[in-house]
Amino acid sequence: MRNRRKQRDFRGSNSEAKTKMSETGSSWGFTGSTMTSLMFLWAMYKQIFPYHLQIHVERYVYKLMGWVSSYVHIKFNEYSGEGLEKSKAYDSIRNYLSTKSTALAKRLKANESKSSKSLVLSLDDHETVEDVFEGVKVKWSSSVTENGNKSSMNRDKGSVERRYMTLSFHSRHREMITKTYLDHVLREGEEIGLKKRERKLYTNNSINDWCSWRSGSNWSNVSFDHPATFETLAMDPEKKEEIKKDLIKFSNGKDYYRKVGKPWKRGYLLFGPPGTGKSTMISAMANFLGYDVYDLELTTVTDNSELKKLMLETKGKSIVVIEDIDCSLDLTGQRRKKNLEDEEEEDIEEKIKEAEKKKQSKVTLSGLLNAIDGLWSACSGEKIIVFKTNFVDKLDPALIRRGRMDNHIEMSYCRFEAFKVLAKNYLEIESHDLYGDVKRLLEEVDMSPADVAENLMPKSDEEDAEICLKRLVKSLEEVKEKAKNLAEEDEKEARKKMKKKAEEEEKKTLKP
Repeated sequence: MRNRRKQRDFRGSNSEAKTKMSETGSSWGFTGSTMTSLMFLWAMYKQIFPYHLQIHVERYVYKLMGWVSSYVHIKFNEYSGEGLEKSKAYDSIRNYLSTKSTALAKRLKANESKSSKSLVLSLDDHETVEDVFEGVKVKWSSSVTENGNKSSMNRDKGSVERRYMTLSFHSRHREMITKTYLDHVLREGEEIGLKKRERKLYTNNSINDWCSWRSGSNWSNVSFDHPATFETLAMDPEKKEEIKKDLIKFSNGKDYYRKVGKPWKRGYLLFGPPGTGKSTMISAMANFLGYDVYDLELTTVTDNSELKKLMLETKGKSIVVIEDIDCSLDLTGQRRKKNLEDEEEEDIEEKIKEAEKKKQSKVTLSGLLNAIDGLWSACSGEKIIVFKTNFVDKLDPALIRRGRMDNHIEMSYCRFEAFKVLAKNYLEIESHDLYGDVKRLLEEVDMSPADVAENLMPKSDEEDAEICLKRLVKSLEEVKEKAKNLAEEDEKEARKKMKKKAEEEEKKTLKP
């Protein structure tokens, strides 16, 4: 009896399970058929209804949803404006969401961008990700729609598809989202974009250059990939730390510059003999701050007006470099007359070159000062302006005064502290028995860091650190000997002149 009862219970439970499975299968079948029907109706709706009518229908649907729902939705289009320009806000939002998408989203989209040094990961179309800010939860949705106007002008933009981001949040958080959260998203997104972007080295084209007409810009560019850093820069460590602190203070000084009423810019004057690392310093500064570099060639600039246009086209977070400012234009003789003896010593070829430069460019000292320090200097965000020169005494005092060139940095000959940096870079050593000889000679001899580096660089796989250091010591001793001989010759020449002058004076006194 007991076994029969168990069999009846088992059959009953089995039949109940079959009934539930049958009901579940029926519900799934109903859901699947319903979804299929809805998708079919949606496809028919998109196919049959005209595009302008679809817009009106969707507008009323959104209104109806707004009456029922307590959520607010803000839409950010990828392209905006009459000319369908790429929206900076959309790019900033995409950058902001890239880190959250990588961690949370199930479907991502990887894009290669010319302006980025790595793959750009973003939300895939019709994907949603959540974000929490100050305890408030919001949703970001990525969507794409098809533009009904398939004109040639739209196809020129690459596709008739139009993407947009939608921010959804509860209406009770409206004020906090619109006044605080959105500013936070755009600011963070912009900073992320700047860090990920591929930095550029720009050079200005001549106004008649075909590159300017083709690109629509007076600047052409290549990727900036110079490896120089402050760690590899041959300079006294204390001096390097001072420069780094100054750069950090500037890059974080937006509010400070606004408070004191100055444009957010800073000028650096790099001066010193050739080969002392002025160009390397600029590269180290750019890599340290993550800035672009604009190499401004003044001799190709036709006049002051074109110079202003060039400066206006430069972007924020950049370093504008004017190399060999003492040779670029005749900016030094406009305020003071040249010494007659210096005029006689000038080489004829240099005079011809200067005359040709004057014909090509009509940029004046006043025009240059207005471009770098006038009203135009505050029009394109934060930037650093660097003047390079081998002969600082040739520059007009108005050009290098504090406020224009705020930080004057002398790039001097190689001394022992700078040598130790070079030895570590080229030979991977921090001490050697020959260091004492090198230190003594560097205190007595003027040799540029470029020449020291050339002696330290191994010329074959067989050359080790000792061979390279011996070559440097020998080169320093040769320079010392040449300097000694030159000093002796100068002393002999000076004695001859003094003797000749004394004889002439004696003749004058003996003359009746």
